[in-house]
Amino acid sequence: MTCCPASGPIRYSGASWAHRGEDGVTREKQLLIDFLCASAGGPVYYRGRDMALCHRGMRISEKDWNVFLGHAAATLAKFQVPEAEQRDVVAFVQSLKNDIVE
Repeated sequence: MTCCPASGPIRYSGASWAHRGEDGVTREKQLLIDFLCASAGGPVYYRGRDMALCHRGMRISEKDWNVFLGHAAATLAKFQVPEAEQRDVVAFVQSLKNDIVE
């Protein structure tokens, strides 16, 4: 289980998160950082799989997606991210929806 400080725990289910070791979780976090930085035009090179491939079979539903968006919005608000940047983040995340939601 991972905790979003702004809005409570996010519960992950399924085999992909069961019995994850600390090293695997650290790698996933670094891949996320690399993906976001590379997508934002930064100098980081993302070496992970594309979003469709890495989310295939996870059975992420529309309901799951909406819960995620709620957690993301609460986190952005908690850290007082300005409205314009919040809109940019939400627009970027929404652009990934078709690759993530089944």
